[in-house]
Amino acid sequence: MTQYEFMRWFTFSIMPTHLVTVRNNLKQLVKQLKPGVNTPSVLDVGGRKSPYTINLPVAITLLDVPQEEGTREALNLGFTKDILTTIQKKRSNIKDVIIEDMTASTLPDASYDAVTCIEVIEHVEADDIFVKNIAKVIKTGGWAYFTTPNGDYIKNEGPNKNPDHVRHYKRLELQTLLEKYFDKVDVHYGVKTGKYRVQGLKSYSLKRPIQTMRSIFSNIINRLQSKGVKNTSEETAHLIAIGYK
Repeated sequence: MTQYEFMRWFTFSIMPTHLVTVRNNLKQLVKQLKPGVNTPSVLDVGGRKSPYTINLPVAITLLDVPQEEGTREALNLGFTKDILTTIQKKRSNIKDVIIEDMTASTLPDASYDAVTCIEVIEHVEADDIFVKNIAKVIKTGGWAYFTTPNGDYIKNEGPNKNPDHVRHYKRLELQTLLEKYFDKVDVHYGVKTGKYRVQGLKSYSLKRPIQTMRSIFSNIINRLQSKGVKNTSEETAHLIAIGYK
């Protein structure tokens, strides 16, 4: 375990609810993968600096598009050489790194046990081919895990529009898309939104102890608020979807 991984593990319980929810879900899903001779392989699409798969007992392949000038650069999206070097030093479960667009995937069919795609699909114009290519690379008995903003409640429009989001899915829209390529699909809501979620997303810093304590307290409250919201469309921030092969 690297120092970075230790700090992530040590502070996990006080992190924002979305991170904790995704991590807990992935830990349970990894346990469902059929044990074999080799460590289960997971493709992290759009993973880049993703904290969600840190310390999972799997062999991670990170896949992301190259960072380009313009919106991607401004929002720090995609891979650069500096990002790649930093990731490989910090993470011990990274098996490989691939720089390509999943909508033009060159990966062989049935080459991974599972795929994670956290807060990525809302950025993808060609979402149908994107999901199709994800499903193709998963072995029988595997799964794909997605999260994305909850379009039933959070609209990407007006002055607060995110310029890099193509769409915010409604629950039924995401369910319908995934069912085209997966045998079984579960889509539900996650993370109660509001002032505690917003405060909890503010960064921790020893230089700002009061803000840090407020953020930690808010994350604990938001964790409690977010229990039992799987079927609550109003005032929830995310859709969580699992497609099974």
